[in-house]
Amino acid sequence: MRVFHILHILISEQLVSSEYLAKLLNVSSRTIRTDLKELSALLSTHGATIKSLKGAGYQLEIHDEQRFRHLLKQLKENEAATPQQISGSSESRHRFLIRKLLLTEEYFKLDDLADLLFVSRSTIQNDIREVRRILKHYGLTLENRPHYGVKIKGSETQLRYCMSDYIFRRVDDAAESAYSPSILSDEEMALIREVILERIEANDITLSDIALNNLVIHIAIACKRIRDKRYVSFYPQEMKKIEGQKEFGVAAEIVSSLERKMNHSFPFAEVAYIAVHLLGVRTVAAANMDDTEIKGMIDGEIYDLTVEILDNIEKRMQLGIRHDKELLVAFCLHLKPVINRFKYGMNLRNPMLDEIKANYPLAFEAGILAGETIRQRLGFEIEENEIGYLAIHIGAAIERKKMKNTPKRCLIVCASGRGSAKLLYYKLQSEFGSKLDIVGTTEFYKLKQMPLDTLDFVISTIPISDETLPVPIIHVNTFLGGGDIDKIEQAISETGVPAIHYVRKKLVFLQQKMDSKEEVLAFVADRILEAGLVQGPFLESVLEREAMSPTSFGNFVAIPHPMEPFADSTFWAICTLQKPIDWEGKPVQFVCMLCMQRSKTEDVQSMYNILLTILNNENLVQQLIKCKSYSEFVRVLHEHV
Repeated sequence: MRVFHILHILISEQLVSSEYLAKLLNVSSRTIRTDLKELSALLSTHGATIKSLKGAGYQLEIHDEQRFRHLLKQLKENEAATPQQISGSSESRHRFLIRKLLLTEEYFKLDDLADLLFVSRSTIQNDIREVRRILKHYGLTLENRPHYGVKIKGSETQLRYCMSDYIFRRVDDAAESAYSPSILSDEEMALIREVILERIEANDITLSDIALNNLVIHIAIACKRIRDKRYVSFYPQEMKKIEGQKEFGVAAEIVSSLERKMNHSFPFAEVAYIAVHLLGVRTVAAANMDDTEIKGMIDGEIYDLTVEILDNIEKRMQLGIRHDKELLVAFCLHLKPVINRFKYGMNLRNPMLDEIKANYPLAFEAGILAGETIRQRLGFEIEENEIGYLAIHIGAAIERKKMKNTPKRCLIVCASGRGSAKLLYYKLQSEFGSKLDIVGTTEFYKLKQMPLDTLDFVISTIPISDETLPVPIIHVNTFLGGGDIDKIEQAISETGVPAIHYVRKKLVFLQQKMDSKEEVLAFVADRILEAGLVQGPFLESVLEREAMSPTSFGNFVAIPHPMEPFADSTFWAICTLQKPIDWEGKPVQFVCMLCMQRSKTEDVQSMYNILLTILNNENLVQQLIKCKSYSEFVRVLHEHV
């Protein structure tokens, strides 16, 4: 029955909306609300309720674990539904298992976990293997004790960092009421927030909204763990360093206020724990500072690191943002808390990560390069939450560059003589003025002798094959009709390059039958190598990039690519799949392997804009996935991009 499927989703997911359930189950929101009422009535006599959080969604609350598990066993015995029908996504099961294990000090038997999730023992065993892998990122292990079950083991600090990611994972981070009730009450959460705001204002400390929420979460977790008699500890030399920071005094004020208002005592090491989080999230308000003040606040080593990062990004990607002073200052101010977070083993949640990756893929790739530079210089890995925050600064610089409206450079090709070429030249100047920089006119037979790598496009009155030149070609009438003007206007405001420009017929593989990310990557990489379009350890570089942050961007799309350019020209290799595969927790059915040119002569930003257009168009992606021939694929692409 559908209501049991909804129950399973509520168990696996922390918070879901009726719209999400309706889409998942292919029914109307009204039907879902009716089902939720029916389910709520059933649960009310079996130790659980469904809580509605205004503007956020629905949440399952379990009051009597024993009665609730008894209900689940009955349902599993009586229902004919198979695990495949109601097992939910593997990602949601992994989140559920980690949350469940984090919130108990007891061992959990695999059979009991399988009952909770309506899955078979073999499925739960596979899930536990993945949970072990996830926990390893936090420095945690999963202890397996015969006849008792499994239990999370690790340092208190690492357990808390894992809790911040999994207990407080919310569908909508803007919905502040959606904090997990398993930790503290809404009233206590509000009180913690109020005390932090009061103390940081009194000490002239600036926090972003996300940083503030992170601090609230970590203090809430600290309260919960202290009540459970679980405490953090620091080495004496670490304590001495932390006590010498201004943030320690602010943390002591926060603790003092919380002890009075919550009747809750904090051990001395817990004050240091809060101070460490302040060190990791504090930002500097640079808006009203002059250059002298800013330079006085920036550490020399951090300044040198920032310059090296920006140099590497410019060398590899040529985004034209190397000398953006606002970006330089933003990076310098951002990197200090990044280094503090690493020093104390902190993690920082980034609720915008998926949106950043999906909407600013070029900036995110530059963030990956920034992380690689930090790793080479300082010897530690930057994880993708941090990379997402760096990408925001880079994205802002890219947008600032766009606002400068630098003119597009073009060359005119005209076969009917110098007089006609001059007429077209002056007509273009009259129409587009400073928006267009016309570097000259030429005959077609001289075209290949011209330096084309500095041009944005060529305007020609004669047909020229797109594959002949490394830049886009705009075909116009000598006397420039209205349609011609529209084409050039589009090229000035966007790219003028059709998506098909990056597609190679021999590298389009449709309706493939594959079962894993690794299989797809190996298949496509082998075809590119066989075509002689790249040389060197191409697949190894793709896997290295994938290990840093998955390239599955949502909407069934993945855009894998190597860490560095391997090709003589920029192109895509396309692979669509008969069925979606799991790509680090996201379903993927459309794979576009991106191969970048070694020495840039093409507009990378424009190419990424085209990819973004495809990525964000659900209807287009689904049409492309259904294509069974190259001609059909090209037609659909032409119609939409």
